[in-house]
Amino acid sequence: METITYQQLIQDIIINYANKHPQDDDIETQIIFDTVNNHYLLLYVGWEGEKQIYGCSLHVDIKDNKFWIQRDLTEDGIVNKLLEAGVSKENIVLGFRSPFNRQFTDFAIN
Repeated sequence: METITYQQLIQDIIINYANKHPQDDDIETQIIFDTVNNHYLLLYVGWEGEKQIYGCSLHVDIKDNKFWIQRDLTEDGIVNKLLEAGVSKENIVLGFRSPFNRQFTDFAIN
């Protein structure tokens, strides 16, 4: 059985998520993978009439062999995808929660 790295896992999840959502002619889906510093983002950039669209729907970092969920505006939830892939809760940090409030989750504190 092939072993998949954390880097490859998060890249696969983001690519699959981006592919499920159709491209808009005026709004571009951007997938950003910084594999040197372990930052992974899904952005939307473009225009809706005269209104600029810029949003980060997903931002995950890998620090100390843990997934740090910095932002997650996906319907399914990136945490659910990681858990389905076999990542333990001890290796997932809800970085979008304050350090104080992380202790009340079932996930890693840091």
